[in-house]
This record gives sequence, structure tokens and C-alpha cells, in this order.
Amino acid sequence: MKLFGSDVGVDLGTASLRMSLRGKGVVLRAPTVLAVEKPSGRVLQVGQEAERMLGRTPANLAAIRPVRQGTISDYDMTVKLLREQLRSILPFSTVKPRLLFSVPGSISSVEERAVVQAGLQAGARKVFLMEAPLAAALGAGLPVGEAEGRMVVDIGAGTADIAVLSLGGICRSGSLRTAGNALRDAIVRYVRNKHGVLIGENMAEEAKLQVGCIRPEGERQCQVKGRDLLTGLPRLVTLSEAEMPEALEETALGLVDAIRAVLEQTPPEMVADISSSGITLTGGGSRLRGLAPWLQERTGIPVLLADDGEDCVIAGLEPALKKLDELQDGPMNFMRRKQLS
Repeated sequence: MKLFGSDVGVDLGTASLRMSLRGKGVVLRAPTVLAVEKPSGRVLQVGQEAERMLGRTPANLAAIRPVRQGTISDYDMTVKLLREQLRSILPFSTVKPRLLFSVPGSISSVEERAVVQAGLQAGARKVFLMEAPLAAALGAGLPVGEAEGRMVVDIGAGTADIAVLSLGGICRSGSLRTAGNALRDAIVRYVRNKHGVLIGENMAEEAKLQVGCIRPEGERQCQVKGRDLLTGLPRLVTLSEAEMPEALEETALGLVDAIRAVLEQTPPEMVADISSSGITLTGGGSRLRGLAPWLQERTGIPVLLADDGEDCVIAGLEPALKKLDELQDGPMNFMRRKQLS
């Protein structure tokens, strides 16, 4: 007999980890970061406390992001992170939980097995997988069960998943392994090339949130601090919204190309449906100011922003937790299944 609350949805993202409990909704939102002691590997901090240590640790400590581009890059650290966070949300549980992970649509069989094994080693008794764009569509409230084509673009930190859905499943999909973090890195390059100052990732991320845009909507400004490449001394640079299209547009064009590639593979009937219903943007990357109208201009299709876009994937896992008994646990071999279909 399963105890109430022992089914957990897990959105293991490049930048953020979200968890939900069956019947209770989202119970955890934290950075996908942990701080460990070297060389013992003992976990010192996880989440926000560990994120503050990025770039500031002494030689005997390390702050680590164990997920890159939507997939596990450091298996052991991912297991430790999941174990610590599961203990924080299920402190008194005597029954191992069942975990439902969201995974990128482009995940390989090897990457699937890594997610499943990491979940089992972290303390799960069973692990299930669900494609992130399907979860995002459910979380955004799209009627994916109808016989009508719908397109969702889920823009995370490490990946952007594009999918066409109908009758409860994914009909066509594509994935771009450059997303929100690529926009952040574009700001780092811009400040270095334009102003001759090297800034850190955290500073670039803050600038992206404050003035980042693909189309200026005002006169916002922010100041970033970094190291002058000529003198080696600290220097302050003021960035404005007006500069951001120059910094970000080239990177954002990759998203347009990926959307067009998926549409080219989509049956004409579904393309006609999408042209009426529009493209729905989800994920943290969808918050980039001006992105929706900019994409609409370049695709000729209405582009809509989902409410609470950052939580769409974890919100979409919640109803699926009620149907775990109907799902196959373990690796799903999405790529092989797509090839067969």
C-alpha cells in the first residue's frame, strides 16, 4: 500500500530544481547547485546557499552545477543533490517515493538511464520519465488531448524544447541545446568585446533579468562589475536595454531556425491548426522581454506567453502523478521510439 505524498514530480533543470508532491503541489524551488567538501565529497549546502558560493569557494570546497544542457553531467553529485532535497521534502517518510522526472525531448538512451539510476540511488523505489514539452503543455493548460495540432516551446536554461502535440502525445519535436544560459553567455561576450571588461556568469544573469530584451521596451539600465582586460583592475560598466538586441539577437535566431525546422516536418493540417491557435512559450527563458512579438514577426504565427511559465513543467507533472500506475517505469527510449514511428 502506498503512503500519501510518496509520489514526487521532479523537474531537474540546468539552473533550477523543482519538486512537487502528489496532492500538495510544488513544495520545492531551488537552484540546481550543491557545495561539497574536497576531497571527501561531503555535502555542505544545497540550493540557494550553495549558489551563493559559486565562484567564491576556497581550495578545499567546490560549488557544483551537476546538470548541463538539461542532462546529467556529474552523476555522483546529482545523486547527492537529489538525496538531500528529497530528505528535505519527505523528512519523516518510511516508504521510498516514486519519482516522475521531466526530461528533454532529445534525450538519448544513455542519458535516460543516467536519470533513472540517479533517481534510484537517491532513494526512489521506482522512476518514471515524461517528456518536458508534454509536461509544459499540460502545465500551460493546453488542450493537448484534442485532435488539433498545438505547438509549445519550452525555453529552459540549458535547452529549448519545441514540440507539436495532438491527441495527448508528441507528433513532431526538436530540441536546441542553447537556451537561457546561451543568452547569458552572449551578454558576457558582448561586455568583453564592446567594453573590454570580463564579467562573471552571475553578474551576466542579473543583467539579463534587469535589462535583457530582444526588443527595447523602455530605457532601463543596470550596472555590472568586472575585471578590465587591459589594467586587470575592477571596473563598472553601465548597460542599457538599447544595447541588448545587438548582444542577444544572433543567439535568439537559433530558436527561430529550430521552430522552422519542426514546422517543416509537421503535416500541413497541423500547421494550419498552429497558425490559428498559435505557439505557446513556457520556461524561464520565455521571460526575455520582447521575445514573443519578435518570434511572431519572424514566424508569421501568433506567439503567446504562458502564465507562470517557469512552473509549467512541474505543474504538468502534477496530474501525471495520479496516473503512475498506468505508466511504464524505467527508461522509455524516446529516440528509438521516434525512429520506429
